[in-house]
Amino acid sequence: MNLSEKNFNKVFHVFLCLIAIAMIFRKPCSLLIILFGVFNLIFIRKLKFTKTSWILILCIASPVLLELLLFWNNDSFSKGLKAIEKSTSLVLFPIFIIGNYQRVKFLKLIETYSIATTMIMLGFAIRFYIVYPDLLNKYLSNIDLWEMGYKFADSIGIHAPALNMHLAFISVSAFYFVFYSFQNNEKSVIKIFRIIVFLLSFFFVLLVNTRMALVNVLIGFAVVFIIEIKSKSKISLSKIALTLIGLLIVLGSILFFFAQKNPYMKQKYSTVSFAYMDKVGKLDEIDHPEIYAFNTLATRLSIWKSAWELSIKNLPFGVGASDGKPELNKYYKQTNQQFLAKYEFPTHNQFLDFLLKFGILGPLVVMLYIFTIGYLGYDLKNAVIITFFIIFLTSNLIDDFLLRFDGIAFSGFWFSVFSSYWMQQKITLYKEREAV
Repeated sequence: MNLSEKNFNKVFHVFLCLIAIAMIFRKPCSLLIILFGVFNLIFIRKLKFTKTSWILILCIASPVLLELLLFWNNDSFSKGLKAIEKSTSLVLFPIFIIGNYQRVKFLKLIETYSIATTMIMLGFAIRFYIVYPDLLNKYLSNIDLWEMGYKFADSIGIHAPALNMHLAFISVSAFYFVFYSFQNNEKSVIKIFRIIVFLLSFFFVLLVNTRMALVNVLIGFAVVFIIEIKSKSKISLSKIALTLIGLLIVLGSILFFFAQKNPYMKQKYSTVSFAYMDKVGKLDEIDHPEIYAFNTLATRLSIWKSAWELSIKNLPFGVGASDGKPELNKYYKQTNQQFLAKYEFPTHNQFLDFLLKFGILGPLVVMLYIFTIGYLGYDLKNAVIITFFIIFLTSNLIDDFLLRFDGIAFSGFWFSVFSSYWMQQKITLYKEREAV
């Protein structure tokens, strides 16, 4: 098949945009990933690799390679294959994206992704209002506000913490492009549009209202502000101060307004989160723990305690990729933790999850995978990549996103894009030094 270089680059970029935008929809995104793979196989001769690119590819594929290395430790052959199948995008994305690293349009991709996904979320918000008016009326009456974000996420077909992990990254990216507009003196209409996209994206983070995502998005705003202001050394202190005050007023006003309309938010971030801390490992002593303990830190700590104890018993190689959750559920029953056993809680911590499944090598691979993203961001002094690292790291401290499509594909895709951008910048820098 003949396709000009110009047209190939266009199709390649469109695929990246569509995959990024469809990431919150598992089935459409899976289909796009398959088509993307087929497209690149047809034009496999266009792939180019260096020693550096292979190192990055191995880092991104490390969770899959670990599963293959310890495949013998699975009790079930079919379940072991299924566990590997979920992670195949960690091989496909780095090979086909980094292999075409020179074709990745980083800023254009991030901008398209943040705008399009925010508009899609706006469409789903309107749909929620039309399709679920009873739910909306209930929430406006301050009834069952704890479920609002989860019901909205369910209406889209994704788990609320996973959705808000995506939305946090989108909101920070949108915030970055607000700065970008002012720094590059773009037209007023573009500045206003980007501010609207940013405010909408931040609103959706508040709407879904998961604790870690809100903390992460505020940290992300701070990272973007500090790095972007620092990179512009000629900006006066007065302008920096005015910009900071303006941002604090806008964000503070939005948070205050939302908290006033959602009184449960105050409880969630205070009394609910830190209730029953004296019942860690003894949640069944709480009257109706399914009502009062579900969203508490005490439940997370009880899960982590059990996962740690079971992991220590199964060193050095763990219980196997397919047996982590079943073995943890058995341990809940053995230790008479009926609440945890009834709801079959997973580890809710990616480091502990891999320690339980793969033993000593598990958390080391998770560290390699996540902290390499941090290195790319730090080396480039890029606020967007640094924020992604913070979001994905903290999200995996309280959850296990390398178990599900919405975490595996999400991280593998952007890790590959960041690696491609890093390689572009390094080659540009090398050429500039050679010219001198």
